[in-house]
Amino acid sequence: MASSHSSSPVPQGSSSDIFFKKEVDTTKHIRPVQSLPDVCPKEPTVTDQHRWTVYHSKVNLPAALNDPRLAKRESDFFTKTWGLDFVDTEVVPSCYLPQINKEHFAVYQQEISQKEKIHERCKTICPPKDTFDRTVLHTHDKSRTDLEQVPKIFMKPDFALDDSLTFNSVLPWSHFNTAGGKGNRDAASSKLLQEKLSHYLDIVEVNIAHQISLRSEAFFHAMTSQHELQDYLKKTSQAVKMLRDKIAQIDKVMCEGSLHILRLALTRNNCVKVYNKLKLMATVHQTQPTVQVLLSTSEFVGALDLIATTQEVLQQELQGIHSFRHLGSQLCELEKLIDKMMIAEFSTYSHSDLNRPLEDDYQVLEEERLVSLVFGLLKQRKLNFLEIYGEEMIITAKNIIKQCVINKVSQVEEIDTDVVVKLADQMRMLNFPQWFDLLKDIFAKFTIFLHRVKATLATIHSVVLSVLDKSQRTGELEEISEQKNVAKDNSVDSEVAYLIHEGMFISDAFSEGELTSLPTDTTSQRNASPNSEPCSSDSVSEPECTTDSSSSKEQTSSAVPGAVDIMVSEDMKLTDLELGKLANNIQELLYNASDICHDRAVKFLTSRAKDGFLEKLNSTEFITLSRLMEAFILDTEQICGRKSMSLLGALQSQANKFVNRFHEERKTKLSLLLDNERWKQADVPAEFQDLVDCISEGKIVLPEKKSVAAEERKPAEVLIVEGQQYAVVGTVLLLIRIILEYCQCVDNIPSVTTDMLTRLSDLLKYFNSRSCQLVLGAGALQVVGLKTITTKNLALSSRCLQLIVHYIPVIRAHFEARLPPKQYNMLRHFDHITKDYHDHIAEISAKLVAIMDSLFDKLLSKYEVKAPVPSACFRNICKQMAKMHEAIFDLLPEEQTQMLFLRINASYKLHLKKQLSHLNVINDGGPQNGLVTADVAFYTGNLQALKGLKDLDLNMAEIWEQKR
Repeated sequence: MASSHSSSPVPQGSSSDIFFKKEVDTTKHIRPVQSLPDVCPKEPTVTDQHRWTVYHSKVNLPAALNDPRLAKRESDFFTKTWGLDFVDTEVVPSCYLPQINKEHFAVYQQEISQKEKIHERCKTICPPKDTFDRTVLHTHDKSRTDLEQVPKIFMKPDFALDDSLTFNSVLPWSHFNTAGGKGNRDAASSKLLQEKLSHYLDIVEVNIAHQISLRSEAFFHAMTSQHELQDYLKKTSQAVKMLRDKIAQIDKVMCEGSLHILRLALTRNNCVKVYNKLKLMATVHQTQPTVQVLLSTSEFVGALDLIATTQEVLQQELQGIHSFRHLGSQLCELEKLIDKMMIAEFSTYSHSDLNRPLEDDYQVLEEERLVSLVFGLLKQRKLNFLEIYGEEMIITAKNIIKQCVINKVSQVEEIDTDVVVKLADQMRMLNFPQWFDLLKDIFAKFTIFLHRVKATLATIHSVVLSVLDKSQRTGELEEISEQKNVAKDNSVDSEVAYLIHEGMFISDAFSEGELTSLPTDTTSQRNASPNSEPCSSDSVSEPECTTDSSSSKEQTSSAVPGAVDIMVSEDMKLTDLELGKLANNIQELLYNASDICHDRAVKFLTSRAKDGFLEKLNSTEFITLSRLMEAFILDTEQICGRKSMSLLGALQSQANKFVNRFHEERKTKLSLLLDNERWKQADVPAEFQDLVDCISEGKIVLPEKKSVAAEERKPAEVLIVEGQQYAVVGTVLLLIRIILEYCQCVDNIPSVTTDMLTRLSDLLKYFNSRSCQLVLGAGALQVVGLKTITTKNLALSSRCLQLIVHYIPVIRAHFEARLPPKQYNMLRHFDHITKDYHDHIAEISAKLVAIMDSLFDKLLSKYEVKAPVPSACFRNICKQMAKMHEAIFDLLPEEQTQMLFLRINASYKLHLKKQLSHLNVINDGGPQNGLVTADVAFYTGNLQALKGLKDLDLNMAEIWEQKR
């Protein structure tokens, strides 16, 4: 049984491990465990086992890994195969990794030192117990080693000797072959095989006996308790049988009836569900015909509600129904068709509403139809219908002007439409009264048009506001409902629900039984219980009731203008922000309607003004036109709530042109008057006196023409203004009338106040400068052909300037009352003009004094103190003074005449004093003094004898020099 072989004393896992097995240290005295040869040797005979094969080849691992080509031995295992080019380099320490030393573990050692001491003490007190005893472990290792001697084939779970391969492997025929004279050796082999198998059997039996001995106590305990276990099982079986019998009796007596009732209730509920579902399917089946009927009567809102309800039912209650698999897409296409139909219908309605005859009828056309259309468009979020209405407004405004022009042109016989083809050219052939009537008719039509647009937009606006109000109230109700549901969920006690057949709950069954009797018209009721019926047995009875009863939408009626009641559904897809923006757009559309009318009116005016027609209008015609346009602007502002600026801008532009032409005409007229003025006193017609009287009464307007009898009044010599007499020239009278025309134009056209103020200032400055050139500058000598500028001309010019200065404060007050406060600084022009006029008057007075001054210088320079008395010189001086007085006394007021002669007398005294000083005549009482005193007395007597100069203080003593 113990034959020698070369098997390793260490158990081998596989044949490949032999290359990695180390040499056994022969110095250690370990007795090798002898093993029998394999049952299935690779060699044909036992003796062949000692023959050397390649499997006996052995080499150690370092020898296998060493590369003989390397010049040196590498100490690092990982760099052995890196080639000759590899050079060891020192790895530079990373700056991001700290250098670890014992100090890093000091804290950890301090923390576990106490625990380590306790652990060592416990090890000393309680030595560790090995899981297996050394002896048992040694026995286990020995038995394991023995079992490893048994070939693996005997350990296979599919080991069977009836398998030929297995049988040949266990009992090779080579052991039983007696041919060839080898009987003794074969017999020995067979005997060896038998011993080997017996040895395997002994090993297995020993291990089995050892395992049984290890578990003997549990085995014998199981054997002894087997009968006791059987008794326990028998008693348990009997108890279970009794319990089942009792449960069966209880089930039969107490449960089967009740459960049967519940099953019947569930069956009934299911039948009701099926019945209602079938009725709902029948109703949904009638959706398309019903929609067609509604569309034929233009009930777009009802059709859309029906489609939305049907789609909701298809998605919630009829989901998965095979027969309705295409109905959803068909309804979507039908909804798109309805959208197009509503847009076309609204466009048709807009055209019909805006193009009906323009009469004094501001009622909304077919208000119910409009409200229905607007609700449908809002429901479908088709918010561009306002753009359609806006485009139709533009077209209608164009047609209004065109139709008015056609009607007016057809009434005028002078216009030959065959010759003049274009409508604009025909319109330009109208005179002002005809064209004015046409414009008035256009404005009247535009006013009616805006009233209708406002009424229609007001209806649309009320619909939008009703939807917005409903949306807000729905949101508030939903918040309140959510709060109530939360409170209810917190207050409801949870109940136990017992399972019954088909996965239902008893509590659900009872709730369904109660809900079958309740109507389920609304979505909130269907969503309250997921197992409730979609509708009651009476909820859907006829196809046409789908819109109302099965629509699953709570609807409330809201009143809109015209007593039209419309159902505002809760499924409007617009948010509050969008609805608010839409309401603002409606108001903007009304503003746009006003702007459109104004823009068309501006184009109409521009078309007529191409040939300069408007610029050729006189003041009355332009004022009439201006008032008409201002009235239309005010009317549109009252209708639409906002002032449109286009027509106002056009009016302002035409007004500016009118002001320019108005001013140029008056300035040209004044220039012609001044150039032909001979500066002689003119008679004052009665109409001018009336004009001045009106101004004195505070009425700055041109007086109406008097009757023929009143016009026969004789003209006056002077103009009486507030009790003062003004001798004036004819130009000044017309200038006053022109000034009143400026003031009246400001009253008629308030928008041109600032321009008129500037132009009037320019006119007054022009009169001042031009009159100065003609009189003081002696321009009239060449322009008019005067021989000389007399003192009378100068005095008359001064008096005319004084008259204008008198009216400047009145004119200033008139403009100040009509200027906005921020433009009061423009009134400074009148202050400048007043100063210029005063300077001019002072220059005229200085000129009169200068005339006499030159005369005194000429006459007194030849004066000699000698007889006769009065001397010829003094007689000439008194004569000239009388002429001066005669020329100016009737023109200038008495106060001004006295002041003027005082200045002349001062000049006279200055020249006389100079001449007496030259002649060395002093006040000594001598003969010369007597002669001079006599002459002076003659002069004084003659001067005081003049009218108005009697009380004049001449103070002639100043002619004598004071004695030193």
